[in-house]
Amino acid sequence: MEIKDALFLSSTVDPDELPANDLEEFAFIGRSNVGKSSLINMLCRKPRLAHTSSTPGKTQCINRFLIDNRWIIVDLPGYGFAKVSKTKRSQLQSMIYGYIKRSPRLTLLFVLLDPRHPIQQIDLDFLLKLGEWGIPFVTVMTKTDKLSKTALEKQLSSFKQLLGKYWEPLPLLFATSSKTTSGRKELLDYIGSILQGNL
Repeated sequence: MEIKDALFLSSTVDPDELPANDLEEFAFIGRSNVGKSSLINMLCRKPRLAHTSSTPGKTQCINRFLIDNRWIIVDLPGYGFAKVSKTKRSQLQSMIYGYIKRSPRLTLLFVLLDPRHPIQQIDLDFLLKLGEWGIPFVTVMTKTDKLSKTALEKQLSSFKQLLGKYWEPLPLLFATSSKTTSGRKELLDYIGSILQGNL
């Protein structure tokens, strides 16, 4: 599948105020500064579609993008919340959980992981919550260009080994790089197969 058109649709801090629509939503989330916005821009081939920053915690709203007038990409705030106050942290968590648990159009959640580090406890806790809530998700390695092929394969094996302790079968795991665009076709083709299957 290829994306031909991507437009900013809406931004909100209240998941219950999202405009009603009949389009399927694919949401992206991960720890702060894992590369969510960069990945979205790479998928859409629009470098400035989703705002990126070297400062963790830039995304603090639920941002939605209309794709080919057919489906929606949702850019969620990162969990981990970087350097924010306890009050702001609580607000962001309520926003994220509210969207994930109550959005009627959420089709799939992409959980982004940084392969330069082992899966953090905060990542594992979040994934286990998704399992408890029955939320469909897949995992996505970002920034894979930062690792050698050998190091990436080792980390991929490590991720699968850890996740295998909790899931059978394993959640799908994609390897991507916003810099080299590797993994772009695989992710888009996967989304396309879901859209085709839900027609």
